[in-house]
Amino acid sequence: MSTAEIQPSTAATDVPELVVGFDLDMTLIDSRPGIKAVWDLLAAESGAAIDTELVVSRLGPPLTWEMANWFPAEQVDAMVTRYREHYPAHAITGSLPLPGVAESLAAIRALHGRTVVVSAKYEPSVRLHLDHLGFDVDEPVGDLHGADKGIALREHKATVYVGDHTADIDGAHAAGAVAVSVATGPFTADELRAYGADVVLNDLTEFPAWLNGYVLEQRLEALMTRLASYPSMVVAFSGGADSAFLLAAAARAIGPANVVAATAVSPSLPVSELEPAARFADSVGVRHVTPHTHEMDREGYQANAGDRCYFCKAELVETLQPLADEFGITTIATGTNADDAIAGFRPGIRAAFERGAITPLRDARLTKAQIRETSRSWGLETSDKPAAACLSSRIAYGIRITPNLLARVDRAEQAVRAHLTPYGVRNVRVRDLGESASIEVDAELLGKVDSAALVELVRAEGFTAAALDPRGFRSGSMNERLAEPDKYR
Repeated sequence: MSTAEIQPSTAATDVPELVVGFDLDMTLIDSRPGIKAVWDLLAAESGAAIDTELVVSRLGPPLTWEMANWFPAEQVDAMVTRYREHYPAHAITGSLPLPGVAESLAAIRALHGRTVVVSAKYEPSVRLHLDHLGFDVDEPVGDLHGADKGIALREHKATVYVGDHTADIDGAHAAGAVAVSVATGPFTADELRAYGADVVLNDLTEFPAWLNGYVLEQRLEALMTRLASYPSMVVAFSGGADSAFLLAAAARAIGPANVVAATAVSPSLPVSELEPAARFADSVGVRHVTPHTHEMDREGYQANAGDRCYFCKAELVETLQPLADEFGITTIATGTNADDAIAGFRPGIRAAFERGAITPLRDARLTKAQIRETSRSWGLETSDKPAAACLSSRIAYGIRITPNLLARVDRAEQAVRAHLTPYGVRNVRVRDLGESASIEVDAELLGKVDSAALVELVRAEGFTAAALDPRGFRSGSMNERLAEPDKYR
């Protein structure tokens, strides 16, 4: 089953996709040594008295502008051609990334954003630089300067543009993007600020923190605006970090009296989750209900094929609908976040989508990390709560699910967790592979724990064999077996 088949592809989002544009020279790379080498060659070949130190002190404008400072107008085109002939061999390897580039690009990826480089440089040269340094950039664009950069920025829907030159500020503003300036080029921070930069940073090492704060603010604003548009809401509340945050946000946006937290009770819910869920709902002042779901009555759920989660989520939403009707509430929301929406194998998302449930966290593009960060700032006790998928996720695909199997996994996990509590364990999974079990704990504990003791604890709950997974805990590791079944036989 393909990703397209199991996920809604048409669900609207409340904020635009994050697209960040960058200038190249003196923003991402220090290209001065390589560019100076090429200009030195031109000076030697032509006999022109070129002050190459001056040339590299004012990078930014198009090459033809600089060439006109040293050659007669009738020679400029020919010298530009010669410059570009020398460039690949003499300018690429001499250029180095500026501090903070790798971290800045990684920060954009972590926020599910895209990057575009828009430079006045000859586009083939732009590509050579990016390829040589291995920069993770989605689209390189060259041959644009000043306000003309806005053409490419608008085309790629960039909302932020980062550069070192006043002309880059013109480009950002022409596109309606936030102009972020770094003082790593020919202008000081004060000069960039005075020219009209929206944000001025010393260099790119400061960019990830600024971006994270800026994007989180935008996404939270979108979330709260969205939630405030509903008069009332039922939140499918598992007790995990995502649905707890959604519950708290809804209570803030429309008032706790207008929010109902619904925690589904079934054999697939770990027994230890119910009391904390009730306590959390009470802490934010919302009504907590515990309807019983009967996913075990659905053949597709019991069969435990790759689409098992579809039947579970279908049962959940169909159970909550009459409950919502009883309260006169028309909106059911789940805690699906932006990471879930791109994680690949999520048939449950499609089931909820088809039944009209909304996903405010996903639609605001909030990631798991952002949810945890905001939960901490709000003082929510769930901010660092480990992921806790339903017990059925521990049963290998193809093994028919029964209440007894779920109870066995639950007991085994509780025993392992109790044994590892002195170690500060966060994540524990006992994966039911049939008669044997795979034990997953936090990777950093693997060299500290007695694996034989863990195996005995798990076997005592009814497994004939067990082994500690040397790779440690991995969310969704059963999907590895689904993708490569022969590898795990």
